[in-house]
Amino acid sequence: MNLTELYRIQSQLDERISREHGLEHKDLVPFKLLALQVELGELANETRCFKFWSNKGPSSKDVILEEYVDCLHFILSIGLDLSLTHIQIERITNDATLAEEFQNLFTYIASFKEEYTMDHYRRIWNHFLLLGRKLDFTEEEIFESYLEKNKVNHKRQDEGY
Repeated sequence: MNLTELYRIQSQLDERISREHGLEHKDLVPFKLLALQVELGELANETRCFKFWSNKGPSSKDVILEEYVDCLHFILSIGLDLSLTHIQIERITNDATLAEEFQNLFTYIASFKEEYTMDHYRRIWNHFLLLGRKLDFTEEEIFESYLEKNKVNHKRQDEGY
């Protein structure tokens, strides 16, 4: 996945939002971390991987992918805010279930919240990309969906969202 390109595209949206909402000198990382946690919860909800009490299946792949790229926007944005964009991603694997992988990510986000280090940030990235593979998303699907959602986000700004 071309992270350099993703960071470049995300920086344009972030700069626009900061400029248009007068947020240039505000520390938004705590808000973005909470937004990431909320979006990750929404993603888990769409997969229904934890709903042992229900027979209903997951949402469509498109719905799940859209929630996934909502998380991606915030991971990128946090990295930009903290200048953590020169990152070496590792292709990790594990035997965790989908529900366990969501829990792993929540734990890693909480650790990062306590200490903004490259190691913590890399762990989030590695497990987020692993989650994408566990959801059977290709890098191309993720990238294209990210581009589409980025257009939606710019349109929302045009409309005063």
